[in-house]
Amino acid sequence: MTNTITNKEKQFNKIITIISIAVPIVVAILFGVKIPNVKPLSFLPPIYAGINGLTAVLLIIAVWAIKNGNRKLHQNLMSTCIGLSLLFLLMYIGYHMTSDSTSFGGEGVIKYVYYFILITHIILSIAIIPLVLRTYAKAYLEDFKAHRKIAKITFPIWLYVAITGVVVYFMISPYYTHI
Repeated sequence: MTNTITNKEKQFNKIITIISIAVPIVVAILFGVKIPNVKPLSFLPPIYAGINGLTAVLLIIAVWAIKNGNRKLHQNLMSTCIGLSLLFLLMYIGYHMTSDSTSFGGEGVIKYVYYFILITHIILSIAIIPLVLRTYAKAYLEDFKAHRKIAKITFPIWLYVAITGVVVYFMISPYYTHI
């Protein structure tokens, strides 16, 4: 049985590695692609900011659920969070493929605060991909000891990414010219 789990885990790790490398590269490439003659999807930023906010709330509820012994609710919430993150990513790409980027117009200290939050958000949003997938894989493989260990790292980073996604939206939203 252990050999089967090891083989499955090796297979998961290969897939996780490929996804963790491919997603940021594909997003970066698509970020530079503009779809011609398509109406900008300028309505999306508040929606995907809302998705980030909902993800943050569900992450907190999921931790509460598992701490209270409700494994099924925890599993369903975490699966929902992964789905929401994927939905966010698709909307984010769609927006940037149809709309020009918005520059932050704030000045002084707030500009540095914004860029600090934005840069840490972007870096950690890339780092969270393999963390979420490995954490999920450990639970799927029923290696709950390893799952708990990595989840202690994954949870605060994912929560930070979700919350800062909302913060970045609110900080830049006054500078959107097309909403």
